[in-house]
Amino acid sequence: MNRPESLSALFVAFTRLALQGFGGVLAVAQRELVERLGWLTKEEFVEMLAVAQVLPGPNIVNLSLMVGDRFFGLRGAMAAVAGMLVVPAVLVLGLAMAYGELSRFPVAVDALRGMGAVSAGLILATGVKLLPALQTSALGRPLAVGLALLAFVLIGLLRWPLLTVLALIGGAGMVVAWWRLK
Repeated sequence: MNRPESLSALFVAFTRLALQGFGGVLAVAQRELVERLGWLTKEEFVEMLAVAQVLPGPNIVNLSLMVGDRFFGLRGAMAAVAGMLVVPAVLVLGLAMAYGELSRFPVAVDALRGMGAVSAGLILATGVKLLPALQTSALGRPLAVGLALLAFVLIGLLRWPLLTVLALIGGAGMVVAWWRLK
């Protein structure tokens, strides 16, 4: 398995990663960290992502903290988070100022809606790409996919609150995994 050569390599990798995604970077993160750079295996990525999702804050920032810490400790965590946030923050502030001027044009509003649909597709594609990693999960692929579909139905179709679904399905998944590992 590869590892970043330096803190600056870690910073540049996460800056590159952050600049490739719009509205969601997880699809890009999997491709960069697992396939291109080889810093993580698919299983390690899925495990880190699972932890990142239950921690407060954006998943990708939590993931960058864990990857940076893994290779360089606290300094690596800070370099990875800085890579994720500094350049994109400057760009977003510039775009926000531009959008203030462009928001009266329907084509600008429609373009942002289209980018939202692309983001949703990228997240779905990442989920499909990571399905093989579920074979080694304590839940197993069928149960994990079933829980994901149940979460989609409860949140997407029935409009249940996210915290309620997370508590119910996440709690049930943890209990089943704990029972199977025991």
